[in-house]
Amino acid sequence: MPTTLAFIGCGNMGSAILSGLLDATRSEPATAKITHFTVSTKSATSAAKLRAEYAADSSRVTVAHGANVRAMQDADIVMLACKPFLAQSILAEPGVAAALAGKFVISVMAGKTPAEIMEFVYGNDGGSASQTEDRPVIVTAMPNVAARLRQSMTIVEENDALSPERAEVLKWIFEQIGTVKFVAPDLVNAGSMVSGAAMALMTVAVDGIMDGAVMEGFRRPDAMEVSAQVLEGLAGLLREGVHPAVLRESISSPKGCTIQGLYALEKNGVRGAYAEALVRGIKHLRGET
Repeated sequence: MPTTLAFIGCGNMGSAILSGLLDATRSEPATAKITHFTVSTKSATSAAKLRAEYAADSSRVTVAHGANVRAMQDADIVMLACKPFLAQSILAEPGVAAALAGKFVISVMAGKTPAEIMEFVYGNDGGSASQTEDRPVIVTAMPNVAARLRQSMTIVEENDALSPERAEVLKWIFEQIGTVKFVAPDLVNAGSMVSGAAMALMTVAVDGIMDGAVMEGFRRPDAMEVSAQVLEGLAGLLREGVHPAVLRESISSPKGCTIQGLYALEKNGVRGAYAEALVRGIKHLRGET
């Protein structure tokens, strides 16, 4: 049965997801659980850019600007991929409540809970009785930008309101762009920081390591190539269950270069700084800062 997924907003994250899904389903589009994609952007410029980017898949991708309600009406599944600060104005547009009635809605907006999204749509009173009975089912899913490479780790909020069929489609969507992990609602913010924002935090460490390599004569492209392989190796060891502390200990030898480097990091409080960075991000998502 043909199924349409609508993207409301398609910035960095939305386009990463869309690109990953198109790539994953290009060889056999007829057997994919999603057969058509519609995109509604805020500006005509963004729409034109996306049309050019997805020209090779124009038979499966429809792009328009300022067409949020129409995109929601025509879709079976709606993905809210706009910037979080735009969510309230978009979801309060006339016609949104009716367009989303009974629909399956996936939010990839950081820091916006399903309850907040529902309030944006229906207002503080929660809408009329008929609206309450036919509300959309809203699920939070937090992928990361590696979705474009089909290497994302997506944190998905557990939701008892999901039917088995919708849960299967939800899992399928994000498995096309990487790995999926379901977590309890109270762990979504922490999970999204570890899976998404932590990627940005790690670039600080990688950048510093590359700077040091350049200072000692390494070319930056070579340092980047080596660092990328090191990160892949580290990821493999972590997947095998090797604890970071055990890994550090196994690499460090008496009077060796590794322990000297680790001492410098500990002396400067780097581990604590990373822990604080993660906690501050989680608190911000909770609205505590």
